[in-house]
Amino acid sequence: MTKPAVTKETGLRHFFAAASYSWAGFLRVLKEAAFRQELGFFIVSIAALALVGASAGEIVIAVILFLGLFSIEAMNTAVEEVIDRISPEISIVGKHAKDLGSFAVTCMIAACCLYLGFVLGKHLFFGTA
Repeated sequence: MTKPAVTKETGLRHFFAAASYSWAGFLRVLKEAAFRQELGFFIVSIAALALVGASAGEIVIAVILFLGLFSIEAMNTAVEEVIDRISPEISIVGKHAKDLGSFAVTCMIAACCLYLGFVLGKHLFFGTA
């Protein structure tokens, strides 16, 4: 019987291996200008929420939304890299895959903006009601 090309870790070693892969993914997506802009948007947004006196729950929801945005941005980057690797020439299928990833990111940005607009508007114009 032949050995598998990749050996899978188990137990605690699996946890540390997965953590190292996640860290490597974070370092990779950090090279993307779009991700860095979204990270800046996150920092400004959390600061704005704190300044208007948003509740801890409102801030936690914002953090969860931004984690979703970061996840989708990472997946979009992964799709783009795979498409560029397997289909370096311009193809309609590759274009569609990249466009769909971009649309997913745009939807999450819209969700973050709508939530921030709601919470900031509530605190700025209607008090903390």
